[in-house]
Amino acid sequence: MLNLSDKIKLIVSDFDGVFTDNSIYIFDDGKSAKRISYKDIMGVSVAIKNGIKVAILSGSESAAINYLKNKFELCGAFQGVRNKLPVLIELMQKYNLSKDEVLYIGDDINDIECLSYVRFPVSVREANKKVLAISGLQLTEAMPGNGAFREIVDNLIEIRKYAQECK
Repeated sequence: MLNLSDKIKLIVSDFDGVFTDNSIYIFDDGKSAKRISYKDIMGVSVAIKNGIKVAILSGSESAAINYLKNKFELCGAFQGVRNKLPVLIELMQKYNLSKDEVLYIGDDINDIECLSYVRFPVSVREANKKVLAISGLQLTEAMPGNGAFREIVDNLIEIRKYAQECK
């Protein structure tokens, strides 16, 4: 189980390597597609239904991100962002959140600043070795693109439930 806090109010997640397995399908006509798991799609739904805000912050652009943005009330779906930290800080300011109330999920070098900024950085075991060296980083058991996001949400919901029972 991940060591998270019942005070977390916002999950900001990279997309490729978290929601996807970092693969891209390129078809003969030049179009492309990414595979995402319904486990993770359900994870977004569960988070939002439990009052946890969710934002996607991706360095790439994807129809799959647009799908999630249109399906759910995300508090942000930022695509093609190279410098992610200013966007994360802006989100935190918009919702008046501290570093202790934000969980960031990322797997590659363009996520390092954000992962290092928040109190609860989480990644997948297949992350870049520079990401894996971040102090305090927690890792999912689930593989990227196959339930990693859902695992984090389930852990967070369980911690919130336990905190409520203890009150």
